[in-house]
Amino acid sequence: MDGFHDVRFPLAVSFGATGGPERRTEIVTLGSNREERNQRWALSRRRYDAGTGIRNRDDLYAVVDFFEERRGRLFGFRYRDPLDNKSCGPSETPAADDQVLGVGDGVETDFALVKRYGGAFLPYDRPIVLPVDGSLQVAVGGLARVEGADFSVTDGVVSFFAHAVPAEDEAVTAGFLFDVPARFDTDRLEINLSRFEAGSIPSVPIVEIVP
Repeated sequence: MDGFHDVRFPLAVSFGATGGPERRTEIVTLGSNREERNQRWALSRRRYDAGTGIRNRDDLYAVVDFFEERRGRLFGFRYRDPLDNKSCGPSETPAADDQVLGVGDGVETDFALVKRYGGAFLPYDRPIVLPVDGSLQVAVGGLARVEGADFSVTDGVVSFFAHAVPAEDEAVTAGFLFDVPARFDTDRLEINLSRFEAGSIPSVPIVEIVP
């Protein structure tokens, strides 16, 4: 990924952050007072304020140190969403059958990691490009496959080797932990130490880099 440092934002701070998904919807009110709604973005985008996760001077210094090395908005990084960082629910343990990546045809070798939200009406498949190393579990037709022996993974795409290509009608599933590709959404951190000591929280805006 261009302009990206493969390093994680300080975990202790991110777990106290606020934020979540954002979408862009255009709403037009007609002369009849009815609405027409149009979804402008195909993919959602996460926004966070990591300032709420800063508890002490050490946390504050760690954020400034991280910000300076990223050169503000210039370079992206890994960010751990405090609520949504697994292929399953927050209190569950990832398993190889959590998410369906596709169905084999005996030819296709590449299957992109996704996390599905919803299901009954209009499920949303979110691309996952930063699985956590060592966390990925993959199964084909319910049988586990081994990373390095049966497949490799690059930028969230599972690529099966020739001897392990999923056969026709075999479901390809996966479970994993993941980080969000993100960047700072400002080139300036405004820090007033006296206000911080009095309980004022500095704003540290972070935005997802949509793949």
